[in-house]
Amino acid sequence: MTPLRRILIVGGGTAGWMAACALNQAVRLGGTRVELVESDAIGTVGVGEATVPSIRQFNQDIGLDEATFMKATQGTFKLGIEFRDWRAVGTRFFHGFGDTVVNTGPFSTLNHWLVARDLVGDAAGEFDAYHMAAVMAHAGRFTVPETDPRSPYHYFSYAYHFDAGLYARLLRTKAEREGVVRHEGRITGTNLDPETGFIRGVRLEDGRDLLADLFIDCSGFVSLLADKVLGEPFLDYSHWLPVDRAWAVPCAGHGPLLPYTRATALEGGWQWRIPLQHRTGNGYVFSSAHVSEDEARARLLDGLDGAALDEPRLLRFKTGRRQRFWARNCVAIGLSSGFVEPLESTSISLIQGGITRLIGLLPDQGFNPALAAEYNRIQALEFDRIRDFIIMHYALNGRDDTAFWRERRSMALPDSLAERIETFRETGHVVLLNEETFVTPSWQALFVGLGLIPTRRDPLMAVQKREDIVETLRLRRNSLAQAASRLPTHADFIARHCRAGA
Repeated sequence: MTPLRRILIVGGGTAGWMAACALNQAVRLGGTRVELVESDAIGTVGVGEATVPSIRQFNQDIGLDEATFMKATQGTFKLGIEFRDWRAVGTRFFHGFGDTVVNTGPFSTLNHWLVARDLVGDAAGEFDAYHMAAVMAHAGRFTVPETDPRSPYHYFSYAYHFDAGLYARLLRTKAEREGVVRHEGRITGTNLDPETGFIRGVRLEDGRDLLADLFIDCSGFVSLLADKVLGEPFLDYSHWLPVDRAWAVPCAGHGPLLPYTRATALEGGWQWRIPLQHRTGNGYVFSSAHVSEDEARARLLDGLDGAALDEPRLLRFKTGRRQRFWARNCVAIGLSSGFVEPLESTSISLIQGGITRLIGLLPDQGFNPALAAEYNRIQALEFDRIRDFIIMHYALNGRDDTAFWRERRSMALPDSLAERIETFRETGHVVLLNEETFVTPSWQALFVGLGLIPTRRDPLMAVQKREDIVETLRLRRNSLAQAASRLPTHADFIARHCRAGA
């Protein structure tokens, strides 16, 4: 077994510097060098990021303190996503992070709520009212979870909003301080081994050759190595997810600092709102087959909470993934590996998963093909399961005002998603496989929020007295509301613990 001598990351940005920090920590004691090449002349896609809770584990693993991270990136906390106008114009529901007090079995919060709804109708309250993250979010409050399961503050999780450019800068500083070597320059060519087809090196515009054993392609949508050099096929998701453009623009902050992302359904797609400490990020993700670029730009600017701080930036993309993420001695991570539109803020989660799995399956110079096969299997499953979760938002929409939404509701679904929807519709059960990014509470929140109510109740609910169920839920709903009211506002919590400098 001969360890890798050098790993070269092609491209910086969020993906490149996340890979640099994590890989360097994993291999530096074994003598493997981690290097990164990027060009200041090539911009990155990052327009401001919302994330899912797994980012907290990544930062912890690389030794990045939360307060330091929040101050450096102008970050705020994210308890979930509020969806407006998806079921119908004027409606809203919340996808909160974490758990309800009980989420499985006949005594689950969902089963209790369904029975109470049958008995007392609207008096049972919204399903959101039984999820601590949603209750805190609607109240504009925040704290970190407690470890004691007897506490109402135990049953939720959180992620972050932050400036992606500032995050990459923070990671770069950390990586270089810990020994990662950065090369400045534009890649103009590659050297392939004539027998194996492995990449042996890349050539820069100034004539330098950078050699390595393993290459990580973090070059964004251009996919310099995986696509342009190795020609790895791209599996297109756009027949299910036809949005292919996004206008993005920051605006001045306005009103209270909210601890959640907002996703508002519009005529040909949806608009995001991501609050940071120093500004608010906004974007309109849309289908160019249904809304023109000029119309979408005007619609975005018309819907801002505050004054625009820059000219809107147009991003063009196609949803899908590589057939293989690891081909020969090259692993694609980030946008070079694929893109599932940003509706559930999964881009950084997919980067993190790709890095973590690579570290667990890191090859030596022998490059056992079984390692690449396993990596590709798991990555494909993660992409496809996230794909299904995103498609479900569109497939169950209740809007009838534009062709875009009517077409989404009538489209043929992947079998894996169609079966999951029908199982929930019939039984209220969420069928999960191993290593799912989104688990039972997330699927329940979206199913119920979009109006999919199971047709039958768990038969074991019959052993419970109906009046006890209604009273139990009433007490739980009141307890969560009271617990949220005792917390500091989101802005106050940040001011006390992690306010960024000017």
